[in-house]
This record gives sequence, C-alpha cells and structure tokens, in this order.
Amino acid sequence: MAMSMKGDFTENLGKIYTVYVGGFAGFVVLMAIFEMLGVPERVIMWSYMAATIGIYAFIGIMSRTAVVSEYYVAGRSVPAIYNGMATGADWMSGASFVGMAGTLFVLGYDGLAFVLGWTGGYVLVAVLLAPYLRKFGAYTVPDFLGTRYGGNAARLVGIIVLFACSFTYITAQVYASGIIASQFLGIDFQYAVFAGLAGILVCSMLGGMKAVTWTQVAQYIVLIVAYLLPAIWMSTVTFGIPLPQLTYGGALSKIAEYEQVLGIAKSYVAPFQNYTPLDFFSLIFCLMVGTASLPHILMRFFTTPTVREARKSVGWSLFFIFLLYFTAPAYAAFSKMNLMSLFAGAEGNILAFSAIPQWMLNWGSIAGHQLVTICGVKAETVQAITAACEAKGLVGGFPYAELRLNNDMIVLSTPSIAGMPIWVVGLVGAGGFAAALSTADGLLLAIANALSHDVYYRMIDPKADAKRRLMISKILLVVVALAAAFLARTKPSDILSMVAWAFSIAAAGLFAPLVMGVWWKRATNLGGIMGMIAGFGITMYYLIGNVYGFDFVKGTGDEISWFGVKAISAGIFGVPVAFVVTYVVSLVTPAPSQEMQDFVDRLRLPKGGTMMVAGH
Repeated sequence: MAMSMKGDFTENLGKIYTVYVGGFAGFVVLMAIFEMLGVPERVIMWSYMAATIGIYAFIGIMSRTAVVSEYYVAGRSVPAIYNGMATGADWMSGASFVGMAGTLFVLGYDGLAFVLGWTGGYVLVAVLLAPYLRKFGAYTVPDFLGTRYGGNAARLVGIIVLFACSFTYITAQVYASGIIASQFLGIDFQYAVFAGLAGILVCSMLGGMKAVTWTQVAQYIVLIVAYLLPAIWMSTVTFGIPLPQLTYGGALSKIAEYEQVLGIAKSYVAPFQNYTPLDFFSLIFCLMVGTASLPHILMRFFTTPTVREARKSVGWSLFFIFLLYFTAPAYAAFSKMNLMSLFAGAEGNILAFSAIPQWMLNWGSIAGHQLVTICGVKAETVQAITAACEAKGLVGGFPYAELRLNNDMIVLSTPSIAGMPIWVVGLVGAGGFAAALSTADGLLLAIANALSHDVYYRMIDPKADAKRRLMISKILLVVVALAAAFLARTKPSDILSMVAWAFSIAAAGLFAPLVMGVWWKRATNLGGIMGMIAGFGITMYYLIGNVYGFDFVKGTGDEISWFGVKAISAGIFGVPVAFVVTYVVSLVTPAPSQEMQDFVDRLRLPKGGTMMVAGH
C-alpha cells in the first residue's frame, strides 16, 4: 500500500530518516569489515550500488501515487528543512559532485567562479522568485508564464526554453552516472548510461514529485557523507585536524612548494591564470542568474505547505549546499597535493615506470574515455606508457607535466590517489551516483510535467482526467530519459561545460519574464513573449556558433566569438537583451488589464493564501 504523504509519514519524518542514517552507517561499517575479511573489491563496489539503488527504488515504489497534486508538487506538504535537503540533492548534480572539485583541481583560483555563481544564485531565488511563485500556486514554471502573460503563446515559449536547458542538463547527469557505473560496476560506458537510467526512472516514474522528494532526502544523506569523509580523512592524515575547510590553507602552501620543486610556472592560487577577468565575472553572472531560472529548482519551492515555508526552505537549501561547496576547494587542493607529492618525492622528480600506481592504470583503461593520459597516450598499460614516453626521449620514468587527468574523474579517483581503502572508494562512487540520480529525477519531472500539464492538458485535452494526465507524464518521462541516454553516449562535452550551457540558456530565456512578471505589473503579454524569444534566441545563436560553428562540426574554423566570451558564459548576451526587449515592447503595447495588475499586486503581498487552486 502506498505510504501517505500526510498523517503518520510526515509526522514521523525524523524517526524514519534517523533509522535510515543508522542503517546506512551500519552498511558502510559492514563494507569495511568485508574488506578486512578479504572480500573481492568488485563485490564491495557492486554491493554499494545495489544497496543504494535498492533503497531509492523502495522509496519510489512506496511513494507511488495517482493523485495529481502529489505527482506534480508532492501534495504541497514537504516541511522546509526536508525540502531544503531535497533541493540540495536536486542541486548537487553530477556536475557539483563529480565535476566541480575536478574543475578546481585544474583551474585553481579561477574555478571559484562556479562556487560563487551557484551559491550567489540562491540569494536571487530567495529574494526575487521562490516565495512569489509558491504563493501563485502553479504546478510548473510555464504555468506561471501562461497565466501571467496571457495564455498558450507564452506557455509554449516557456516550454521550449525549459526543454532546451533541462535536456542539456539531464544529458550531463546521465553522462556522469555512466562514468561512475562504468568504473564501479566494470561495464562498458555505452551500457553503463542505461544502468544509471534504470535508477533514475524507478524513482521518478512511479510517484512523481512525491517519490522524488523523499528519495532526494535519502540521496542527500549519501552524497554529503561520501563527499565529506575523504576530505576529512585527508585533512586528518596530513595535518591531524579533521576539518579540511580549516587546513585547506596548509594544503595550498604545500602545493606552492611542490610547484617550485617540479618547475610548474602556472600558480594554482593566483587569479586569472586560465580565465580573463571578463570570463570570470561573466561566468559568475550567468551561473547566478541561471540558478534563479532553472525550472527543476524553482519547482522544488512549489512543494512546501505555505509561502513562509518556501522562504525558509531556500535558507535550508543554501545551508545544505554550503556543506559541500565549502568543502570542494579543500577536496581539490588535498587531491592535487597528494598527486604532486608522488613526483616531488621521487628521485629527480621523475615517477619511475615501475612505480606507476595501479589507480592510474585502472582509470586510464576505461573504454571510450581519455580519463588518464601519460606522454600523450591512454594510461592503459605500463608497456604502452613506457613506449610513448621513450618516443619523447624520457627513459626510466616521466615528469608531472606529462600526466593529464580528466576533470570528471578527480573526485572519484581521489580516495585511490590518497591510498584510502576500497570501502571509501565505493562510498564516493555511491555518493556521485546519488548526486547524478537526484538531479536527473528533478530534471525529468520538470520536462515531463511541463509537457503533460502545459502542453497536453492545457493546450490539447483540457478535459483529460487525472489518470490520463499521469499516464501521459510517465510515458513522456521515459521517452525524454531514453533520448538523454542516447545523447550522453556520444560524450558531447565535459560534464561541467554542459551544465554551464544549461544555466546560460535558462538565464537568458526565463529570468527576465519571471522577475518582471512578479515585480513590474506593466509588463505586457507581448513584452514577456518577445523578451523570452530574444534572450533565448541570441544565447542559442552564440552558444552553437561559438562551440560548433554553423556547420555543427567542431574545429572547422567557422566558429564565432564576441569579445572573447566563452560559450559557458553565453547568457551574458541574452539576459540584458531579454530585459530590454521585454521593457521596450511592454511600453509600446497596451497595459495589462486592471485585473492582471491587481493580481500582480496581490502576488507580492507577504500574507494571503495560494492564489491558484490545484494548479487551475
């Protein structure tokens, strides 16, 4: 029998998740015992994946529902602190967990643009949008746009933008889950993406937002433990203090020493070594505004019981995200320090071929990826590495400069680099998998709900009953998920780049109409629609033109570049265009009806109940 969202379940959330945390801790201890007993590594890895996916599936099955409001907005009964945890899991995608520390590892100071942009965006969410969209009472972001800007034209443009940004984002999550599954389950990447997909679908398809919410709370607990434990471990081993956020400075000092020893000219801690100031601040802007525009994040604040709880849940979200983001720079620094120490401690700062650690070969030999390269070749065997290095005149070993690690493997490989036991390696894999699954669930729901509610129910069949609406949503969810998996198999870019594209697309297409829809009652229907089209259009034009050129093939010389801005900051052009077009078109078209202007005034009042009833 499906568990009820109300009554016993919500009253006993504390007890339920306390038991879950205890069970999870017991399982991790069991894996440590297994290792001491000599159980094979592959068995431990499979156990982690099976146990975590199993518990997510159990929650998904127990939370199945045929009630429209529960499927779309979890019955609007999620307390602020749990909504904060679910939002944190929804937010901390494969990009945050797998990609961000890796980017900091490679970029150093310049990688902080991602941390600043993503956390700063929650201030915009809390101040400008979340409470007002919750008071409005819609099921989806296009629902708000359709009501505020007069019907199906605005709704349709909103759906196109939502689909473009969310599909880009979900492809990155499926890609991240494929990397994790291929390494930890020992299966080919081509099939691993579908293993990840199975975990995603079992949570989101049966119970919609209700199932996803309670699964995401469970996933947050797994991913934050998996992220903090290796960082605490490295801090304790190196400095004797289990607070990596405080010992981070010591790690940076050691990196500076190793840079001198190894003759590395580019400083890890100096600013603007990889990004120009324009790149750095453009990226922060796009990530901040994109955060406040992402439909799957805004949807989370539709699930709270009241407007006040929506506002509180933004604060809790920021706290739970802070725990990971405050640790990410330290994680990257300790990982880099450990890697550099391999070379700084070797004779002549050359790592002998006979001393190549096993983790380099394990990661280097994953089929279909260039995760570890040494002397320009995949690090699959010592023989292949030796031949490539000797062809470059390097005999006996190779220097640090000849080693290349892919950003997307840093977090997952750090326990191996630091010599941690296999039960920690498996825990980190389970955490990365949880991060990718939780975000993919939220994104799939954002797309499927928009298509089923805003396209099918609002535009095609307004008389459809609840059963038909939910069936359509579930079918669309599977179709979108399979499409994302097939695209992810092509490995279109690194995870963090794909995610940053999604932020620019969302920022350019949705931020202006959402903010002006709430805060400027003179914004007209045509103004909102044209603003969305202009912002989205110019950003997509620059993004495609900068990355691929207009023959859609990379590297053929027809790519465009405006002021040297990178593709990940394409929204820097679209956002101001969207505001200007919305403003100008609104001024030259007739003002909205008095009824709509009064509606917007009431929307901004802190008091009062939900303005739409049951999403109608």
